[in-house]
Amino acid sequence: MAGFGRDLREHWALDPEIVYLNHGTVGAPPRRVLAAQQAIRDAIERQPSRYLLRELAEIRVGGPRAEKPRLRAAAEAVGEFLGARGDDLVFVDNATAGVNAVLRSLDLRPGDELVVTDHGYGAVNNVAAFVARGAGAAVRTVALPYRLRATREAVDAYAAVLTPRTRVVIVDHVTSETALVMPVAELIALGRAHGAAVLVDGAHAPGALDLDIAALGADWYVGNLHKWAYSPRSCGILWAPPARQAGLHPPVVSWGLDQGFTTEFDWVGTRDPSPYLAAPAGIAFLRELGAAEVRAYNHSLAWRGAGLLTRRWDTDLEVDEASVGTMATVPLPARAGSDAEAAARLRDALLFEDCIEVQMHAAHGRLWARISAQVYNDLSDVERLAEAVLARV
Repeated sequence: MAGFGRDLREHWALDPEIVYLNHGTVGAPPRRVLAAQQAIRDAIERQPSRYLLRELAEIRVGGPRAEKPRLRAAAEAVGEFLGARGDDLVFVDNATAGVNAVLRSLDLRPGDELVVTDHGYGAVNNVAAFVARGAGAAVRTVALPYRLRATREAVDAYAAVLTPRTRVVIVDHVTSETALVMPVAELIALGRAHGAAVLVDGAHAPGALDLDIAALGADWYVGNLHKWAYSPRSCGILWAPPARQAGLHPPVVSWGLDQGFTTEFDWVGTRDPSPYLAAPAGIAFLRELGAAEVRAYNHSLAWRGAGLLTRRWDTDLEVDEASVGTMATVPLPARAGSDAEAAARLRDALLFEDCIEVQMHAAHGRLWARISAQVYNDLSDVERLAEAVLARV
């Protein structure tokens, strides 16, 4: 395999005219994984009823099968990569679907509290608000520093909000807009010390961080495989230890109701299972590249790229390197604007006129760019972004 950077671009179907610094938003599966997914789809179409109704899940039409259900075999392969038993892991469309499953399965009472943060993914915080509203519970929001400098800052911010009424604490493993790696082990221990359950939103963790889900000690863990683990979209996982599986239901209740954790999630009606079944192919490609080497390259590029941008834009990063994974969020010059409309205009101009795709948002009175570093990128991509922004602001 060729070295990381431009030499690897041929393994992705990305438009060669576009500088793509936005892998973290919806992912970008390699060509090889897309081919594996298409082979699965072709196999389904040869005998749709046999594949979906007899071979896919525990719930089946017909007599006993000779082999393990296909989804369970895929879950075992994914679980081995993530440090989890396959029997404790189910597939969901994405991390938000997993959060829905957990929070909407809770027996909340009036006065109970759910804890989120102001860095939390908007859809996840919406689920918490929706569930709390229906139960007469409350949502309390942790105010985190926008540019986290030390683990203690995050732990202290959470500790200030937890109360004896806290039922569930939601912790991002990697925050979405701010791209900060959170001290999940310490936060899980904090939640446990307050008698609260902890749900980790690991949307950006699988493939980006060295992950051992079971060792973390969370009550639930959700994550996406279609971002940094190279699976086709949409493909997420929900992990729960045996003690947390009873009473946990998918957002769509179907034929598996009350037949067990994996059975209930594996069959929620007719859908395309190929992203889940192709997830092991994504992990295999990541391992071929060298999973540890990929993480190290992406982290180094994100960190060096953030430094390059702040120097060129004369802004400050103010984030410890330990808080950076495979993405980094960098402030733009103040003259770039301060609101969501300015962010949208600049983001669109960069794409449609400069051929650069990058996530950009407004917060705290200024604009911010979140760069994603992937093995098909190199520092020249970040340099091109730096120049394009300076030419426009």
